[in-house]
Amino acid sequence: MLHISFTVIVVGGQSIRNRRMSSPHMRNFRIAAFKQRVEIDPKHAEKTWKVLERAIYEIYNCNASGLSFEELYRSVYNMVLQKYGEKVYNGLVATLIWNVKEMLRSFKVAQNDLFLVELNRKWDNHNKSLQIIRDIFMYMDRTFIPNARKISVHDVGLILWNDIVIHSCKIHKRLVSILLDLIQKERTGQVINRSLMRNMTKMLIDLGSSVYQEDFEKPFLEASASFYSCESQQLIECCHCGEYLKKAEKRVHEEIERVSHYLDEKTEPKITHVVENKMIASSMQRLVHMESSGLVNMMMGDRYDDLSRMYSLFRRVPEGISTIRDVMNSHLQQIGKRIVTDPEKLRDPVNFVQCLLNVKDKHDKIISAVFNNDKTLRNALNSSFEYFINLNNRSAEFISLYVDDKLRKGLKGASEEDMEITLEQVMMQFRFLQEKDVFEKYYRQHFAKRLLSGKTVSDDAERSLIVKFKTECGYQFTSKLEAMFTDMKTSEDTMQGFNASQVSSDATNNLSVQVLTAGCWPIQPIAPCKLPLEILSMCESFRNYYLGTRTGRRLTWQTNFGTADLKANFGKNQKHELNVSTYQMCILMLFNASDQLTCKEIEQATEIPTSDLKRCLQSLACVRGKNVLNKNPMSKDIAEEDAFMVNDKFSSKFFKVRIGTVVAQKESDSEKQETRQRVEEDRKPQIESAIVRIMKSRRVLDHNNIVAEVTKQLQSRFLPNPVVIKKRIESLIDREFLERDSADRKLYRYLA
Repeated sequence: MLHISFTVIVVGGQSIRNRRMSSPHMRNFRIAAFKQRVEIDPKHAEKTWKVLERAIYEIYNCNASGLSFEELYRSVYNMVLQKYGEKVYNGLVATLIWNVKEMLRSFKVAQNDLFLVELNRKWDNHNKSLQIIRDIFMYMDRTFIPNARKISVHDVGLILWNDIVIHSCKIHKRLVSILLDLIQKERTGQVINRSLMRNMTKMLIDLGSSVYQEDFEKPFLEASASFYSCESQQLIECCHCGEYLKKAEKRVHEEIERVSHYLDEKTEPKITHVVENKMIASSMQRLVHMESSGLVNMMMGDRYDDLSRMYSLFRRVPEGISTIRDVMNSHLQQIGKRIVTDPEKLRDPVNFVQCLLNVKDKHDKIISAVFNNDKTLRNALNSSFEYFINLNNRSAEFISLYVDDKLRKGLKGASEEDMEITLEQVMMQFRFLQEKDVFEKYYRQHFAKRLLSGKTVSDDAERSLIVKFKTECGYQFTSKLEAMFTDMKTSEDTMQGFNASQVSSDATNNLSVQVLTAGCWPIQPIAPCKLPLEILSMCESFRNYYLGTRTGRRLTWQTNFGTADLKANFGKNQKHELNVSTYQMCILMLFNASDQLTCKEIEQATEIPTSDLKRCLQSLACVRGKNVLNKNPMSKDIAEEDAFMVNDKFSSKFFKVRIGTVVAQKESDSEKQETRQRVEEDRKPQIESAIVRIMKSRRVLDHNNIVAEVTKQLQSRFLPNPVVIKKRIESLIDREFLERDSADRKLYRYLA
């Protein structure tokens, strides 16, 4: 195979082509160097430079149309090639200096606005001239300058312009002063030549970022800080908060727009920081606390636009969001504290809880719609709500009563969406409760009454809420509630079997029984009252059926929880169906055989506890419009010798009349105290279990760490009192679960 390559060597403008062929007989050719160095005549070099110098003058004088750029380029090429690069470079620098100084003289005397116009025109001419000169001296730029470590042609032109023109003692101060004056005029509403401003700032940027920053940006920011500091002081004295924020927002947008039109983009964060610092950060405390227009006034008046503007401005500065948070937190705690301590609201638990919900919903909307769902503010709202909802130790009871009201009648006819919203509101309040175990106690009581009375508006809603509780607190929290539902279903099946087993049933009397598991229902055992014979025979039939179908069971009648529907005939053929409690039924059926009975006689005949009996008699005889009995003498107090008889004149526009039971306030308070005591007793084994779990894993631990760990473990249900924790530790020591360290009394050891 034949390989051919060509090499061309240029020497002194002549070329020699060496052809080589790959063959066994190929010869090597060697080209010798010139024995004498070829040099250009110095006089010719001087003459060539004069031509180049003259061309530079013509270019600056805008007379370059008659020049031959090809010849000028070739001249520079030959000069550099023949080692005259230093002469060409020095001559070029000197010529540029002379031309720039000539330019300086022409606009030094320009007055006012013409100064910038003339400066801009000369700068434009200088730039265009540099472009042409750089093209002519391109060969020198690419070869001589890098090797000699000189500054490029274009950069030399910029440096000379910066040193001779911009930093001239008469030009520098005048230029900066005029630029700042124009910006000041624009801030006060006057129209300026933005195109000219853009050219001037671009000139400074082209000369180098340090030139722009030191010669213009730094004094610009200082002047801006002074301007906005004065303006802020003036506005804060004469404007309300909303108006001030509008002006501050406008200034921020103006500065951003100004940067986009004629300043360096890197200036934007710096100038906006100046505006934010002088107009927002320095005044935000006064703004949020303005008496008639501050943050609290905005929230109370639902001024969403002003709130949104405050949030968007305050989030720009350090501590801005925390300032909003602190004021909002304080405001919410004051509102909540007023609600939970208001005696009027405490009389109506449903209204009490609804007021709290209204406060939460209102501020939830503000944070979502106005504060961009800010996490810091959301946490502050939740923290405030948790603070004041736990100020009242009856909040758990009231929330349970609120749920009871909604699930009895409040959700009647509500859509699934509305029902879900209500349940979520309940769960939100539940999460904020510190005493969740107290809520559980009350909720079980109210839930039991709803199920037994058949007053629940929706089984689906009840089950949905139980599922939510289970998700939040675990199976242990809802196990008894679920068992109560199961008992109700089992009772239905049992009653169907019982009714089917009765061959001859009394059409006038019907019995419905709910069989309840004793450990799941919040029912305290009491002595049963003496039932009428008609009812007692049916109860015995049911007992025989139930115990005959199941083994190992025991039935106890809870007559205090039952209800009855009685058909009653009054004077003038007035017929009504009375819905009464079991106790009231027992009392009323006595009057089938007697026209008049005293309180003492009724008590002996029914064996109803005295306190319950008096409340039942008050309900039957002392409530206006529902007094099916007459009392002699007439008074609200019940004495043993007071006589009672049927009110033949009783009438109602309704056929079905529900007779409620009067609840004595003292008795109600006593029940609340008992509930609280039961809760405290239930907490003791939970605290002890937590202590044992901790000590079993840690083996040795000091007192303070035990308290902290126990609190952490139990806070999902309640906040244990450190004093109670200490007592439970002492109890465990007495029972030899723990022991104190012999050297350190605050150190405990676990005993296996």
